[in-house]
Amino acid sequence: MVFKYYQRLSASARRTYDASDAIETVEVPGAAELWPAVADIRSALETERRAKLEEGCQRLADSLFGQLDAPLLRVRVLAARPSHDWGELHGLYEPEDGESNTARVTVWMRTAQQRRVVAFKTFLRTLVHEMLHHLDYEHFGLADSFHTEGFFKRESEMTRQLLEAGE
Repeated sequence: MVFKYYQRLSASARRTYDASDAIETVEVPGAAELWPAVADIRSALETERRAKLEEGCQRLADSLFGQLDAPLLRVRVLAARPSHDWGELHGLYEPEDGESNTARVTVWMRTAQQRRVVAFKTFLRTLVHEMLHHLDYEHFGLADSFHTEGFFKRESEMTRQLLEAGE
């Protein structure tokens, strides 16, 4: 499926979009080894401990990217999601910049309006979503990271693998 903005993309961007759309899965080689970090994320969310949540997220990212031989990134967990008239921001991926040689992912543990802790599966899916942007650049070598159907399939598949590792 091609989203509406596809027609506005340059030929080069369309090639990147098509390449992203064709990648439907990311095999997590040692999903069971990642489960302790996923379990710690769940526990920290349930007990509303932001620092512990950030530690668990960082451990998951470090382990996952180590398994995939991809450059590491920094994970930051903040309290309540920012919002504006456009809605709430759930997560943010920032590629490495001139000052830092490390890309960064930011996720928020509380909803913007009611300041409730985000449900575990929603939080994990958001974290996976932002980490996939990093994989698009650093693992798959894409020039950009588009929200293609393939991207969302990768997000669902990776989240499923992480959750099933604990069953």
